[in-house]
Amino acid sequence: MTFVERLSPRALATPQSGIVELVNYARGRPGLIPLWAGEGDLPSPPFINQATKDSLDAGETFYTWQRGLPELRDALSRYYQRHFDVSLPREHFFATSSGMHAINICVQALTSPGDEVIYLSPSWPNIVAAIGVAGAKAVGLPLSFVNGGWQVDVDKLEAAITPRTRALFINTPSNPTGWTATHDDLRAILAVARKHGLWIVADEIYALYYFRDGGRAPSFMDVQEPDDLIIYANSFSKNWSMTGWRVGWIVAPPAIGQVLENLIQYSSSGLTPFMQRGAIAALDHGDEFVRSNIERARTSRDLLCDALIATNRVETLKPDGAIYAFLKVDGIDDPRKAAFDIVDKTLVGLAPGTAFGMGGEAFLRACFLRDPNQITEAAGRLADYIKRL
Repeated sequence: MTFVERLSPRALATPQSGIVELVNYARGRPGLIPLWAGEGDLPSPPFINQATKDSLDAGETFYTWQRGLPELRDALSRYYQRHFDVSLPREHFFATSSGMHAINICVQALTSPGDEVIYLSPSWPNIVAAIGVAGAKAVGLPLSFVNGGWQVDVDKLEAAITPRTRALFINTPSNPTGWTATHDDLRAILAVARKHGLWIVADEIYALYYFRDGGRAPSFMDVQEPDDLIIYANSFSKNWSMTGWRVGWIVAPPAIGQVLENLIQYSSSGLTPFMQRGAIAALDHGDEFVRSNIERARTSRDLLCDALIATNRVETLKPDGAIYAFLKVDGIDDPRKAAFDIVDKTLVGLAPGTAFGMGGEAFLRACFLRDPNQITEAAGRLADYIKRL
């Protein structure tokens, strides 16, 4: 037997990321405008970095609280009070080593091998992979693509439930589509979960990236009751330009706190304390930075979408939320092949829709959280490419 053949079937079944495949192919090319990954082009702001440096200089390099520093969990409580108008004491919050770690912990806490988790598709591929690695089965429910926008059919969501279903994974605003649930959508989904006794894993990482009313996106926080089975996975990556830090958090009922602490202990043994000091600074002093990031995204969204829609070859609407344009381009039948061709011919990196599962096969994803001047250049290159198809 080869080395690979001696690995576990579950590990062998883990798919290669269709996004990372393209990034590895073209990373570092001169003149490249990388819109393939879900991150902006700004580095972490100095006030966050300084708090981390100060912590290192103070010698905060030892083992720490598995659930996170009390000061961090209190800062998260203040953040939710400001932005979500909810009063949640620190017992609801758990620091994790990235948003991906938070998702893994949630899936491990809620499922056993053979259980099912329903998710809305197209979706970030890591969600499906996390469910599979845990030994559960990911069941995709495609969103409907109508006139350039996306909709959820809650009746179809309920019809997908089986005796093995344990949870619904709901990402809103959505990566990659930008679909953003209304309060009515959230109430309807929550009613289904209550009826069937299911958990909801709410990925609301893009909640503040909402472009319709000048506020944040609708949240399950707005409609839930204290006894609802909802657990939230989140990350510092997008709001505060901290993608490389790998810092996230979970919001959950305190009653399951010891289980979450145990899972953190046996996966990462806690988030480094000096990074937690940077996270505290982000939460307590970063609201203006976040607002500027959101306005930057709004400007770049409009520049990118207006230029591509004007070709009359791209079917999309300006997304209500998140930081992505999900583009259906007339003349492109194989988005994976096209993504490689586009980066070769235009030096613009896009993520192929095939990476995002059911319903994404005809699309390309562009992240617009970048300098508007770069987005204008990228949009021009893409428009020229599309016109030549």
